[in-house]
Amino acid sequence: MLPYLSVLATICVSTLAATPSSWSPDVQQLFSDSMKWLDMNYDSNDGYLYDLNTQEALRHETRSSAWYALGLLARNENNDVAEAEKIIGNVIGGQFKNTTQQWYGTYQKYPEEPEVGSPLYSARIYSSWDPNWRGFVGTTFIIILEEYSELLSAETQQLILDSLVHTAIGDSYRNGGQNGDNLYPSYSNPVILPFEKVQAIMRAFVSGWVGRKTNDQNMTSAGETYAKDIIALFNKTNTLSEFNSATYTGVSVFGLTLWSSYLPEDSAMSQMGPVMLQKTWDSLSQLWHPTMKNLAGPWDRTYGYDMNRYVSVMALWFWAYLGKNASSLINQPHLMSHSPDYAWGPLVAVLADTQARHLPDNFFDQFKTFDKERTFTAQAYYPPNDLEIRNITTWMSEKLTIGGMSYNQTGVGGPTGTTNPVVVQWITNDEVAFLTLRPSEKALQAEVSPGKVVLSYPSGNADSKFQLIATTFKGRKTLAGVKHMQGILMTPSGNINMAYVTKFAGDNGGELSPSNTFEYWSFTWTMPAGFTGVPQLTLEFKLS
Repeated sequence: MLPYLSVLATICVSTLAATPSSWSPDVQQLFSDSMKWLDMNYDSNDGYLYDLNTQEALRHETRSSAWYALGLLARNENNDVAEAEKIIGNVIGGQFKNTTQQWYGTYQKYPEEPEVGSPLYSARIYSSWDPNWRGFVGTTFIIILEEYSELLSAETQQLILDSLVHTAIGDSYRNGGQNGDNLYPSYSNPVILPFEKVQAIMRAFVSGWVGRKTNDQNMTSAGETYAKDIIALFNKTNTLSEFNSATYTGVSVFGLTLWSSYLPEDSAMSQMGPVMLQKTWDSLSQLWHPTMKNLAGPWDRTYGYDMNRYVSVMALWFWAYLGKNASSLINQPHLMSHSPDYAWGPLVAVLADTQARHLPDNFFDQFKTFDKERTFTAQAYYPPNDLEIRNITTWMSEKLTIGGMSYNQTGVGGPTGTTNPVVVQWITNDEVAFLTLRPSEKALQAEVSPGKVVLSYPSGNADSKFQLIATTFKGRKTLAGVKHMQGILMTPSGNINMAYVTKFAGDNGGELSPSNTFEYWSFTWTMPAGFTGVPQLTLEFKLS
């Protein structure tokens, strides 16, 4: 046991404001539905959730188990508290506590796994161990102490605080660009911005919170330093470095809500968290298309191409504030792609009212209907991957959206290889169709205007290509080319070869493989032999 039992008295004594009975009907439904699903996946004998991927031979999983423990405490019925304490003990029992190892302070991914770093089970970052789980689990433990400490025994509270100290110290080992780590101030996941901003946000919060609770000034100062780096980067463009991700923007606003809610007024996080939260939601209000139930592109990082078909964290926030029917989720979200993110439900529910208090009254009314055609512009910056600030333009109409991003980067596909720099979406019959550019160059210029986008590669050559991947259609199963896309007429032009190659990516056939579980059609334009100059492709769209 670490020598600071007395600091438990300084933990916020919860009045249990974060209880379901005090929430709006939509938040209550989000909480109840997600918890019912998690209940079905809980193994009480072992005190863990089964892996929510369902294809893991009944192995268990650590991170979602911690989230479920928070939900059990919020619900507080029957033996919920006892089960939560069991889970907490198990998760912390699987924390890595050897200070000489790079993975010190993070948590094992599943309890059945062999010892990380052993001769036959090598330590592979983001594979056999994940540094981001320090932030995902650590922030959950802090919410538990802030909101539900009265329900826990003194022993469990101390166990959590001890674990958080390991988490905060272990996160200090992270240094982007070394040992395979990608945590920079731009990683918005934990407390490391973009992929890192989320992680960066979480790392700063955990360090700052734990440092204050344990009277560790060095740890507190480290958290504030991390935060100031993140804030300085945000202030360059007033956007998150990892811009417009249906999954990770949702995690980022989670982290910024923690900044805004659980730290004292003298913290840079407490001061700037609400500002960053407001500006991020302001961008979301311009990009959310309530008829399509999608965030219009471009997307820095995505796990799908139509939010109506995969679970995203932003969809859970929209459920909380707009209602389930107005979000992009179907009645049974666990049937959608990327369904394990449905486990975020309890966290979103617990924090929904807290986050809303940092936003203007009636803020979410603007998300309910599409009011008018508009063009939205923004900038984003993700060092060291971006060599210059990215410029973003999105044109939105009632049934068609076009978004494009201009960039100059160190690699192809953005920091995580999942960037969709040009995205077109349209409504056809009862579905949302998509068309997106598959990155193949380190630099792109995308000029978006109503019904049109002009793409050019500043550093391109005769070997350049433009590959577009397009949705499949319920009403038109087989395509022979772009002219057969349902509900839209696309006219290509430019200095490319006008003849293009069409391929299909299917689960059971086709020359290509699905992307993020989505089957798609691929259209690829190449350049003429001996071409010199700047490759350019112009696409004009008209609904049909």
